[in-house]
Amino acid sequence: MSKVMRFGSVSRTDGEEGYKKYATYHANPFEGVNEMIKACNLQNYSIYYYDGLLFSYYEYVGDDYEADMAKMAADPKTQEWWAAVVPCMKPLTDDGPWVDMKEVYHLD
Repeated sequence: MSKVMRFGSVSRTDGEEGYKKYATYHANPFEGVNEMIKACNLQNYSIYYYDGLLFSYYEYVGDDYEADMAKMAADPKTQEWWAAVVPCMKPLTDDGPWVDMKEVYHLD
């Protein structure tokens, strides 16, 4: 069995209107998006919002994170999803819509 890897990321919405669109999309994800997330060995995936900021958390339980992320990125439905939701965001850096966070503390 693989060791669980935990990931936290931060981003922000593009204002109140961006948040409303982002939340609406996530209330009804495109067909196949959640299934692809699970097929790529992600679990306990959550996104939180506070005052313009988005925080995501998920656990990876597979054996090859890079291959699974490449599989997700190559999926046409995931690409369509990203094309819809990323414009609702105002990234903190030019490196992409999410910035990975360093885990400081964890308790099982």
